[in-house]
Amino acid sequence: MIGSRWSRYQCDLDDLRQTTNATALILQRQYGNLERYVQRRLHVSSAYIDRLEQETVLRGHQGCVNCLEWSSNGRILASGSDDFSIMLWDPFRKKCLRNIPTKHSGNIFSVKFLPRHNNALIATAAADRYIYVFDVNRHNEAILSCSCHVARVKRLATAPDSPFVFWSAGEDGGVLQLDTREQHRCNSEGNRVRLVNLEYIDTNAEAKCLAINPRRTELLAVGANDPYARIYDRRMLNPISSYVSDGGDLLVNGVDSIAGVIPKDCVTYYCPGHISKDNSKLIEHDSRAITYLTFNASGTELLVNMGGEHIYLYDLLNAEQPVFLSLPEYKPSPPTTESDIDMSGLNNSNNADEISSSPGEITLSHSNRRKLPEYIERYKKMGNDFLENEKYLRAVEKYSEAIELAPSCSVLYLNRATAYMRRLWFGDVYAALRDCHKALLLDPAYIKAHFRLARALLVLGRPQEADECLKELIARFPSYASNHGIMMLHKDIKENRQMSQSQQQPQHQQHSNTDQRYNSLERTDIEHQWRSKAKDYSKRYVGHCNTTTDIKEANYFGNDGEYIVAGSDNESFFIWERNTCKIRAIYKADVSIVNCVQPHPEICLLATSGIDHDVKIWSPVAPSPDERPNLVEYVDKTVEDNQQKMKMDPFNMNAGMNAFCLNG
Repeated sequence: MIGSRWSRYQCDLDDLRQTTNATALILQRQYGNLERYVQRRLHVSSAYIDRLEQETVLRGHQGCVNCLEWSSNGRILASGSDDFSIMLWDPFRKKCLRNIPTKHSGNIFSVKFLPRHNNALIATAAADRYIYVFDVNRHNEAILSCSCHVARVKRLATAPDSPFVFWSAGEDGGVLQLDTREQHRCNSEGNRVRLVNLEYIDTNAEAKCLAINPRRTELLAVGANDPYARIYDRRMLNPISSYVSDGGDLLVNGVDSIAGVIPKDCVTYYCPGHISKDNSKLIEHDSRAITYLTFNASGTELLVNMGGEHIYLYDLLNAEQPVFLSLPEYKPSPPTTESDIDMSGLNNSNNADEISSSPGEITLSHSNRRKLPEYIERYKKMGNDFLENEKYLRAVEKYSEAIELAPSCSVLYLNRATAYMRRLWFGDVYAALRDCHKALLLDPAYIKAHFRLARALLVLGRPQEADECLKELIARFPSYASNHGIMMLHKDIKENRQMSQSQQQPQHQQHSNTDQRYNSLERTDIEHQWRSKAKDYSKRYVGHCNTTTDIKEANYFGNDGEYIVAGSDNESFFIWERNTCKIRAIYKADVSIVNCVQPHPEICLLATSGIDHDVKIWSPVAPSPDERPNLVEYVDKTVEDNQQKMKMDPFNMNAGMNAFCLNG
């Protein structure tokens, strides 16, 4: 009987997985115990996503709205503003439930409900260096006040299993762990609240954001004013005092200290490969900073929004260090057709490959570049057409969609690498290199993949590895040693290496003249080791612009994180498909900058805020996908403009930050 019920349940579940119509899902939930599954599917069903539109505007703040937070049950939305107040909203009745005037004298950057208190306890953090915890049932009275930070406090974090403990990140480089049950005395030698001090990185390190893993709450992720996301195991950290001397130095038991001792195995670093390998040594100034990070619901992924760059997703279970040159083993075998080893594209490293095979061939010979199913061929052809018409964003999207359907097709990876090499946005060449590696793993005899990998290594400033790759290509395929494309690439590599060698001596002399403070940055050998072992990303989401403020969020949307959402400097927020990284939609949501995009925990609802003094609520209210007045139609131009803006001088960007409500 149990087996029969389980089989029937699985059949019903399989039917639901094929259903995209929301109404059909609701009707089918009565059959079997499938209500929770239906609810999860309906959270962000495609029918809902394609009808998102602005439902209402919540007005009441008198300044920029810098932070939003849903209560655990999704019934209340909290917002914090430059007007130093916290407002509690009922977005379903479109009304303000409570206006809490705080004691803050600086812009409020973070607001959090402390879990398991029936939405009664609210923590806030602000530019005035203060952290408060309010009990809304006690006439807005602050039950905890903390001024242990000596610079702006940017983010707070809570854990679902910790109703009394929460964490803060400040621009003094400190991460505090506060407990509402304890009597807190700021800057006293015995308070033991400083969990991490990022000054072990360098004296200018700032903590910008933090997050607690919802499933493994001992894991704390911290984002700083550099490109590295750090995950600490709190069980291995010993909190120290936040006591600061009159001279502004941190003291531990009366002894000068940069930081508490960070155990060697306590932290793991994550950083995109093209950045980590260029920054393994400490750099004093880097315009890239992490403005937001968050774990997915199952705690297996970390999503990072990087200022001056893109949004990156790290697969915590499978992340590895970046690989620049690692060719798979190759065993020569005679080709089945001349077209299988066609080198016509080597003279133009951007040529888009076409899959070739013998007539009627359906099994693999020496290569897996076989004829694809017709529906995959259509995706590939569309990608090729976009590529030839220089619509690189669309080309990448089509190749990515095809790869989702046919992940074992090497030519799709190489074609996408071609699109990346032509587009040349931040990180594109490295993304092309990764695709070349995937193509070679699938097909070690793929000559064009060898060639394009060597070209990518050269563009990335790694001429020695490019030379090694090209030499291995000639060793494996000696008949192509005199190919014009290979000879030209060899010449480029040789010239690049000579230029690099001639520049090494002047650079060495220049570095020897740097000030003593910069030299002192390189004293941290353990930091260098951690950076050199940083793990690489799994996916990246491009299109938005994150340069003007350093509080810009990126979040998962949906119970299973089917979509990624984030604000942008171009008045808009973006929605990406998580798996394909395709831009699903862009919405205009502010007169200038959208900083906050907070999905509702249970239903298809979004709250956004930014430079405007209001909060906007978005839901599937559009009568049809075509009737969305705030939908941005010119996606390609919007994205291209954003990429150009990100290439602006970082000093101009910093000036822009100060101009917008001091959010940066």
